[in-house]
Amino acid sequence: MTAVLGSVAILLASVAALTGIGLLLRGRARRGERLIDLGRWMAVAVFAAVTLAVVALEVALVGFDFSVRYVAMNVNSGTPLLFRIIGLWGALEGSILLWAWVLAGATALVAVRYRGRYPETVPLALALLLGIAAFFLLLMLGPANPFVRLIPAPAEGRGLNPLLQNHPLMAIHPPFLYLGYVGFSVPYAFAMAALLSRTLRDEWMMVTRRWTVAAWSFLGAGVVLGAWWSYEVLGWGGYWAWDPVENAAIMPWLVATAFLHSVMVQERRQLLRLWNHTLIILAFLLTIFGTFLTRSGILGSVHDFTQSSIGPLFLGFIAIILGFSLFALIARRGEVRDSGTLPAVISRESLFLLNNVVLLSIAATIFIGTTFPLIAEAAAGVKLSVGPPFFNQLTVPLALALLVLMATATLLPWGPPPPGILRRFLAPVLLSALFVAVLAAAGVRRGLTLGAFGVITFTALAQLAEFHRGARALRRAGSRSYPAALLGLFRTNRRRYAGYLAHLGLALAGITASSAYKTESEHTVRRGEVFRGPGYLLRYDGATASQAPDKLVVAATVSILRGFNLAASPEPSTYARIGVLRPAAHLYPQQRRPIPTPAVRSTWRGDLYLVLLAIEKDGSAVFRVSSNPLVPWIWTGGLLMAFAGLVSIWPARRG
Repeated sequence: MTAVLGSVAILLASVAALTGIGLLLRGRARRGERLIDLGRWMAVAVFAAVTLAVVALEVALVGFDFSVRYVAMNVNSGTPLLFRIIGLWGALEGSILLWAWVLAGATALVAVRYRGRYPETVPLALALLLGIAAFFLLLMLGPANPFVRLIPAPAEGRGLNPLLQNHPLMAIHPPFLYLGYVGFSVPYAFAMAALLSRTLRDEWMMVTRRWTVAAWSFLGAGVVLGAWWSYEVLGWGGYWAWDPVENAAIMPWLVATAFLHSVMVQERRQLLRLWNHTLIILAFLLTIFGTFLTRSGILGSVHDFTQSSIGPLFLGFIAIILGFSLFALIARRGEVRDSGTLPAVISRESLFLLNNVVLLSIAATIFIGTTFPLIAEAAAGVKLSVGPPFFNQLTVPLALALLVLMATATLLPWGPPPPGILRRFLAPVLLSALFVAVLAAAGVRRGLTLGAFGVITFTALAQLAEFHRGARALRRAGSRSYPAALLGLFRTNRRRYAGYLAHLGLALAGITASSAYKTESEHTVRRGEVFRGPGYLLRYDGATASQAPDKLVVAATVSILRGFNLAASPEPSTYARIGVLRPAAHLYPQQRRPIPTPAVRSTWRGDLYLVLLAIEKDGSAVFRVSSNPLVPWIWTGGLLMAFAGLVSIWPARRG
C-alpha cells in the first residue's frame, strides 16, 4: 500500500511540476493572471504530493515494510527507530526524494511569499524552480525510484550502512547540507529570471538575500557537522581528509562566500553585475555537481555509499544548466554592464575583489584536485589519487592570505581611506606580534605555525576592534552600558556586525595547531595497568560486551587519573580519578570488521582522543591515544559563522 501511494504521489508531483511550468510561461506571455495563479497552485501541489511520498516512505521504513526494496536494503528488524527515520537519506533513492522535498518546499514558499510581487520576474523564477524539481521527480520515476517493490517480500532487511547509524549527528548533518544545497536554487532562479525579463537589474540580489545567506549558513553548518561526525565516528583522529565528497560540499560554500562579499560592492558602487551573476550560477552548478559525485557511484569515498546509473543523467542536467545560463548571460550582456568605478586602489571595495580572487582560487584548487583523478581514469584508464599534501600545500597559504584580506577590509571603511586610518591597525598588529612572541618564548618553533597564529590573532582582534569602536560610539550617543551597547550594534546595523561575528568565527576555526602539534601513540595494557596519555595518566579498568538489537558492543572503561609522573609514583592508587572514557567497538551483522567508536575528553585547550583497537585473547586491550590541540574551537568557530549568518537575516523587531 505504501509503495503504491508513494509512486502515485511522485507521478502526481511530476505532472503538477510540468503543468505548472506550462501555465506560468503561458500566463506570463499572455499576461494572464489567472494562468499564473494556477501555476502558483501547481507549485503548492508539487510540495503536497512530494510530502505525501516522504510520509509514505517513512511509514514503510518505520514499519519494516520489506516489500519496498528501499526499506529491505536499508533497514532490518534491529535498526533503532531514530535510524529507521533517518534512513530516508541513507541511500540514493531516499536522498533524491529528500532533495525534491526540500526544493518543492522552497518553491511553494516562493509561490506564496511573492504572490502579486514582481510580475515580470517571479513567474519565470517559479518556472525554473519547477523545472529543477521536475528533473529530480523524473529521476524517481526512473532509475532512482524509492518505491520499487519486492515480490515476494523478504523476511528480513539488509540494514543501514553501519557508518550511518553509529552517531546521532547523522540525523542533522545531511539535512543541513541539503538545506544549503537546495537553498541556492532560489537565488539562481531569480538571477536567471531577472536576466531573461530584463527586470530587477540589481534588486534580485536584495530580494533573495535572505535565501542566499540562509543557504550559506546551512551549508556551512552542514560542512562543520560533517567534519565533526567524521572525527567522532571514523576513529582516525582527524576531521578533514580532502575526501572528494567533503570537497564537493565546501566548493559551493566558498563560491557563495565570494558572492556575499561582491554583492555589497554591486549595491554600493554598481559594479560586478556580470561577476555576481556568474558566481551564483557557479554556486548552483557546484551543488548539482556535489550531488552527482555523491550519488553517481563514480568514486571511492567513505561518504559515497551507492552504485547507480544516474551519473550520465546528472551530467546531462549539468550541461543543460550550464548551456542555458551561458546563453542567458550572453543574450543579456548589455543588462549586466557596470556603471560605477572603484573609489580608490586601497579601499574595502578593492579588497573585496581580492577576497573573491582568493576564494575562487581555493575553490579552483579543490575542484582540480577532486576531478583530475576522475578525468584521468575516464580518459586514459589510469587510476590516480590526489592526497592531502597537494591540497594543504596550495590551500593553506591561500587561506592565510584570505584571513589577512578579511581583517584588513574590516578595518578599512568604504570608499577612499581617511587620514589617520593606520591608527586602526596599530593595536591589532602590536597585540598579534606580542602573542606570537609569547608563543615563541613558550617553545613554539615552527615558522608556519607562528605565522598562522599571528594571522588568526590579527583577524580576530580586527573584528573585536570594530565591535569596540561601534559600542563606544553608541555609548557616546546615549547612557547605555557597554554590554547593552554591544547588543545594540545588532539592532542598529545587524548585517554589518553579523558579518564581523562570522569573521570572528572563521578566525576561531583556525586549525593550524590541531594539525601541527597532534601527538599519537599506541598502548597494549592489561586490566588495572596505567599508561601515559598526553597530559594525563590513564588506567584500563576492564571491558564489557553487550548485545544491542542491531549490533554487538564491546566497550572498555578507562579512568583518567590526576598525575603526570609515573616514575615518581608508579602506584596507581596514589592518583585521584578525575574522569572516565569509554571507547567502544561496534560489530554489525552486515559488517565483517568492527567499527571503532572513539571516546573524547574535550577542554578549551584540545581533546584527549582514545580509540579501542582490539581486545586480545589474554584480556589485554590495545588503545590508540591522541592529543588534538584546539579541535573544539573548530566546531565553535564553524557553528558561530552559521549562527552569524542566520542572525544577519533574522527579521527585525517592529515597534
